Amino acid sequence: MNKSETLKKALGGDINSFQEIFSGFQAQLRSYLYRLLAGRNDAEDLLHDTFIRAFDKISLYKGESSLKTWVFQIGTNLALNELKKRKRWTEDSAEQAKNLVLSNEKLAGKITKVNSSSTFGRYEIKEHLDTCFTCIGRTLLVENQVALILKDVYEFSVREICQILGKTEGVVKYLLQDGRKTMVDVFDRRCALINKNGICNQCSELNGWLNPKQDQQEALNQLSLVKGSSKYDRDQLYELRRVLVKNIDPLLSEGHELQEELMKCNRIAMDEEPPE
Repeated sequence: MNKSETLKKALGGDINSFQEIFSGFQAQLRSYLYRLLAGRNDAEDLLHDTFIRAFDKISLYKGESSLKTWVFQIGTNLALNELKKRKRWTEDSAEQAKNLVLSNEKLAGKITKVNSSSTFGRYEIKEHLDTCFTCIGRTLLVENQVALILKDVYEFSVREICQILGKTEGVVKYLLQDGRKTMVDVFDRRCALINKNGICNQCSELNGWLNPKQDQQEALNQLSLVKGSSKYDRDQLYELRRVLVKNIDPLLSEGHELQEELMKCNRIAMDEEPPE
């Protein structure tokens, strides 16, 4: 069956055809929801709810955008409803999480156990930079966060983002400009990898803890972000981060189980989960 026939059957209420189309962007939608909510379980729950809601309302799809964009609109609305119940994360969420781990042997033990025993527990700095991008994204106003992730990570067009958010082109372009400026400012203040005055050195500290035999400087020097930090301006450094993040699926990476444990510490520090 070709794509147009599958779409026609899906629009007619055939759930198997709808599932076939949905599966084509399911992994991307799941990782998008994870980047918004910073939690695997939340992402899985909203992914399921999005599928049910979209199939239930399939008769309302008028073909004014791709079905993928239409489904992302539904998922985004569900995520926005959830995010508006929560507080924005603070810039120092990673620092608070670090202090939490240093004072909580149980949390530290779980991180060490996952790192030493899980197939997906290895530590790589580039994957932690991806986690950092998600955490800093949670410091934005929710619509800025959504617009920025849709455009800069998943490469939706401005027109598609207008459809997803129900905003004009001018508003979406402002959300993107403002969101990027905030991200750049936070990275510039905090990231010790690219700014000697940055106060966050967690990437190197975790590398030293979880990869004690690895040459830390060698690991850092493999990153374009670090190699280019002395010659690129702030916007170019953001672009290097964006490209790195775009090429990582945070739920399927080689160290995704470890990074989820580290992200959990951020969620506890930000009062989104009860302490261990």
